[in-house]
This record gives sequence, structure tokens and C-alpha cells, in this order.
Amino acid sequence: MSIAICPGSYDPITLGHLNIIRRTSRIFDRVVVCVMNNAAKPSPMFTVEEKLDMVQRAVSRYPNVVVDCSSGLLAEYARQYEGAVIVKGLRAASDFEYEFQMNLINKRINPELETMFLTASEKYTFLSSSVVREMAMYGADLTGLVPNEIIADIQRKALLWRKP
Repeated sequence: MSIAICPGSYDPITLGHLNIIRRTSRIFDRVVVCVMNNAAKPSPMFTVEEKLDMVQRAVSRYPNVVVDCSSGLLAEYARQYEGAVIVKGLRAASDFEYEFQMNLINKRINPELETMFLTASEKYTFLSSSVVREMAMYGADLTGLVPNEIIADIQRKALLWRKP
């Protein structure tokens, strides 16, 4: 059985993330979407529990996709899935530089671990969780940027964040 791990902070999950997950689910028998704690992003909008809930609702239509979380190193997390492949989406050349470096670090920690890069669909190359968070803070329409099932969650959280 082929297994892919799609890691990310998913703060929140976007349609760009979902596009990569959907495409990965067509290539691999099983996909583990792993909500990771990103130390480089110290102030997430959502708690891990909230992110897990939103991601689960967004991927529920894909029968071979499961959702998990980890606060450790991705390379260590992946050890529990023998032969798993990390799948990362790339929007721009800068994404490649960062993800290539992360791949080298992961290989140093876990030499068996492979990484596969999928390029973003053209309509999502501009999209990121940080763009969604900022738009939500200003009350912008999030339709077409995030899964419909989580728009209300993002809008509620943005209202709380906006208050002084």
C-alpha cells in the first residue's frame, strides 16, 4: 500500500491545500494529512483542535484520506508509516528553495524518507493561509479561497482577533 503524508500548519486549510490533497489521493492508496506545529509561525489563528476539525470536514469526501497531527519533527513522524512519501505543494520558486532545504534536513534525520513536489494549480498560486487570515480580518468574502464548510469558522475567529 502506498502512503503519502501531506504536512502543513493549515491555519486555515485553503482550496490550494485541498487541491494538492485531492491530487495526492489519486496517486497514493492512503493519504495522511498531518497538521503540524510550525515553530516559525508562533501565533496561529486556530488551535490544533480547531485545525483538525476544519481539515477533517474539508477532506471528508475523500475516502482514502485521514487526518492526524504532530508537534514533533516531520521526519520522525513519518517513521510510523513504512515507505511513506512526503508530498508538498509548490506555488513559486521560493517555495521550492525552502522545501528542497527541508527535504535535505528530513533525509538527514530519516534517510528512508522521500519527498515529492506537486506544483500548485494555476488558480491557487497566489493563495496562502496568511492571505486568507488577512482577508478574513477585514471581513472580505472568502468564497473560492477556502472550503465552504469552514468559512463561518474563519469569519467567527477573525471577529475575535479584530477586537482590541
